[in-house]
Amino acid sequence: MIKYVKPILGTFAIVATCLSVISCKTAKENEGAISVKMPPIVSTNSFYTSNKAPLQPLRFIKLPIGSIEPTGWVKKYLNLMKNGLTGHLGEISAWLEKKDNAWLSKDGKGGHGWEEVPYWLKGYGDLAYLLKDPSMIAETKTWIDAVLEHQQPDGYFGPVTMKNGKPDLWANMLMLWCLQSYYDYSKDNRVIPFMTKYFQWEQKLPDSMFLKDYWENSRGGDNLYSVYWLYNRTGDTSLLSLAKKIHRNTADWEQAKNLPNWHNVNIAECFREPATYFMQTGNPRDLKATYNDFHLVRDIYGQVPGGMFGADENAREGYIDPHQAVETCGMVEQMASDEMLIRFTGDPFWADNCENVAFNTFPAAVMPDFKSLRYLTAPNMVVSDNKNHSPGIQNDGPFLMMNPFSSRCCQHNHAQGWPYYTENLWMATPDNGLAAVLYNASNVTAKVGDGTTVTFKEETRYPFEENIDFTAKLPHTVGFPLYLRIPGWCKNASIQINGKKFAIELTPDTYACINRQWKNGDKVSLQLPMKVSLNTWIKNKNSVSVNYGPLTFSLKIKERFEKEDSRTTAIGDSHWQPDADASKWPAYNIYADSPWNYGLDLTASGDVADWKVVHKAWPKDSFPFTPDNVPLFIKVKAKQIPTWTIDKNGLCGVLPLSPVNVNTQDEEVTLIPMGATRLRISSFPVVK
Repeated sequence: MIKYVKPILGTFAIVATCLSVISCKTAKENEGAISVKMPPIVSTNSFYTSNKAPLQPLRFIKLPIGSIEPTGWVKKYLNLMKNGLTGHLGEISAWLEKKDNAWLSKDGKGGHGWEEVPYWLKGYGDLAYLLKDPSMIAETKTWIDAVLEHQQPDGYFGPVTMKNGKPDLWANMLMLWCLQSYYDYSKDNRVIPFMTKYFQWEQKLPDSMFLKDYWENSRGGDNLYSVYWLYNRTGDTSLLSLAKKIHRNTADWEQAKNLPNWHNVNIAECFREPATYFMQTGNPRDLKATYNDFHLVRDIYGQVPGGMFGADENAREGYIDPHQAVETCGMVEQMASDEMLIRFTGDPFWADNCENVAFNTFPAAVMPDFKSLRYLTAPNMVVSDNKNHSPGIQNDGPFLMMNPFSSRCCQHNHAQGWPYYTENLWMATPDNGLAAVLYNASNVTAKVGDGTTVTFKEETRYPFEENIDFTAKLPHTVGFPLYLRIPGWCKNASIQINGKKFAIELTPDTYACINRQWKNGDKVSLQLPMKVSLNTWIKNKNSVSVNYGPLTFSLKIKERFEKEDSRTTAIGDSHWQPDADASKWPAYNIYADSPWNYGLDLTASGDVADWKVVHKAWPKDSFPFTPDNVPLFIKVKAKQIPTWTIDKNGLCGVLPLSPVNVNTQDEEVTLIPMGATRLRISSFPVVK
């Protein structure tokens, strides 16, 4: 069964903190590595903005944008975004057309302007900063300058959107995040007084007028986070009063056995609100509520691989099969929640889940060239076309098609996924150290110890390889702790420092703390041994999924792509610019050109110890997320299940109950990482 981690609360948190302090001292004395639950919080980082009292201390602190330089396959992904849909959406989307755009007007009025601009901009802007692209930075600044220059005298900003006579503040919440990233990058002195004035306007707004529409009411936690962001930079205690007002007017995500609503993006985004508010209250109940929400949804609708859950618009009672999908918006919001919760709690569980979504689910939502995406993606998905699959999925229309002109919310909101992930690869720690929290090839430059600026070069092809190498570049010897996350799936992790292996037990779901006097050229090698394992999903017909480290494997299906006109196959509420070139930005139907209805032929014990992962050459273009490029695969025995077919709604049929009696012959089939597939079977029946 899938492993759930208990929340870090109460006495356990205090004990873990004490152990961290003792362990880090021991590591320094031995010039080695020690396993700790999390960094200590007995001090505050001297160089980077963390939580001010009375807010709870952060376990990890986000580094300013620009501190982390992506390399390897994640940089390839960011460049695909730049040259694909993310970078060119301003030429396609009618919502981003500058003419008559309310986000660019002085009075907040115009023909269009709601969530689409800031949805896109918060990813596009961060992408620009990460790639240091002058033209993209200039485009970002066009929108940011308009927002900063057109604030109303009373403090309000942005489009004037009224719902039932009340101001709708949802899109403003998104733009506040854009401004925070911009400030971290630029230190533009207009941002702080701008946000201060806006929050003063919010404070004056009567509760009866505040956060009453569905979206803003569900997502008030995003507003709350921005209030804390500003408080940590100004110390203005009136913001803490506003935070209480936001919380009491936001939907109640602390209900014990229910949720305010079951919309998939709201769940992925809003379940973090109680943990955000915990930073102010310090009440373990608030933090526990976020964990409870996560487990409640996974227990009912998340008995599937890939880190997400089945809610193809809304989670619906009885619709739990792995052919149920989730929005691309939901994927990137879940990743953002995981990244925030790592910082709030220090719990490695959230990093594990973030990688699960990032490596296994999110890549399949877009075409390999990143020039098209689809609204919905499922763990078991054997057709992706422009047909109506309702009520198998909730909405009527072409919601499974890869279409750059379609999907409206996901079309814009997808942009945050990989930039936010990249910004959270490394984090600062309260004890003036650094932590590698999410693993990918990168260079990080940050102040540590006594204020010395150091750089670590991280070299790896993780998650496709087990080794992660770090090389330190320093102007002189300096002491500070380096924390390396040990994933929950990893047993027998090991560390070498300058070629010397340390015989210590590195426990899963902890961090290796290396607290030493660092010298220029010091090298650390982290080995995370990966083994094939199975998850059994008892609540989903006893199906199984195949894991190798953080990767889940799917059946390799031959995929046939058919081009379509993006204009004629878009979802009904889609709009595009009149001169958008559909031939340059085509849509695609994807069909299976090989059998998919296989069950795995396992031994009676279910032992997979003899399954071998075959490694291929790394792809020349450094992009591993296609069936041909993926650098590893597994050959296994399987049998076709003739009764498992396409259902009446045109979806992969509901899983048969395992074990399944069949008389078909054994075949050898190929499994490849789930994220490399656009069509896939990831939850398998087991055959007798």
